[in-house]
Amino acid sequence: MVRRRADYQSARRLPACPTNRNKFRRVFVKLIMKTLICLLLLTGLTLSAADLTGKWSGKFDITTADGENKPDSAVMTLKVDGTKVTGTAGPNEDQQWTIKNGKLEGGKLTFEVAPEGDGNSGLIVFDLVFDGDTIHGTAAGTGDNGEKMSAKVDLKRVS
Repeated sequence: MVRRRADYQSARRLPACPTNRNKFRRVFVKLIMKTLICLLLLTGLTLSAADLTGKWSGKFDITTADGENKPDSAVMTLKVDGTKVTGTAGPNEDQQWTIKNGKLEGGKLTFEVAPEGDGNSGLIVFDLVFDGDTIHGTAAGTGDNGEKMSAKVDLKRVS
């Protein structure tokens, strides 16, 4: 049997098995999508940590152990290095205390502040959420004279 040149050309034009081609496409698309999602997540985590650095100000509404509500304010200056958070926090710009044990992990911001001077004592533990635009959550600790207190925190970026 002798084949003609036209037979070889038509044989080359036949597509590969459609099932194998579609399977390859699906696997390739899944791999690309997984890679893109991982890159976006890593970029998002890096950006959110960098976005936290700066000055924040807002509400610090205190609830005492006997249920009394006292509206107050809070000012924080924060700096992020990896997952470690440093800076100061206090009721105003003139009265600031050093942040201790500060961490930012996946949008959850935790740290402690030990108020010093002017009859202040105790430890306030902050459990906050950073969503990119605001910092909000709760703080709990001991106030003056060792009384238990909690507070609702709601801050926005100042600079």
